[in-house]
Amino acid sequence: MNKLAMTQAIMVAKETRELSWEKIGQAIGMSPEWTASACLGMNSMPAETAQKLCQCLGLETEVEQALQKYPNKQWDQTVPTDPLLYRLYEMMAVYGPSIKEIVHEKCGDGIVSAIDFALKVEKKPDPKGDRIVITLDGKFLPYKAW
Repeated sequence: MNKLAMTQAIMVAKETRELSWEKIGQAIGMSPEWTASACLGMNSMPAETAQKLCQCLGLETEVEQALQKYPNKQWDQTVPTDPLLYRLYEMMAVYGPSIKEIVHEKCGDGIVSAIDFALKVEKKPDPKGDRIVITLDGKFLPYKAW
């Protein structure tokens, strides 16, 4: 089973069982953000975690095996047309260079890791309309000179 078929099976089971990423994450002992990413094919799952997920969703061993495979992390180079994804791209287009400047100013020449990384998405009630707080927490990796 490839990652696309795996994701489709997971999404059908998630919808059929009326489960949220929060509930699935709790069931397997992982964050909802990481769980969703692995189920969408962008991370591999350890065997024990994949087994728990498949038990939670009533899925076959083919899905469990596919969850453990290494992902191929590539995406289109075009801006997505989905409104939410487009706005995230827009945020990085507008604020990305500023974030880069501030990271370099505070830490020096380097990058923020997407490997040693945590992501948190929260809903914050607000009288003017609910807000979304996205926290990106990555280790700073300085470039080496040799």
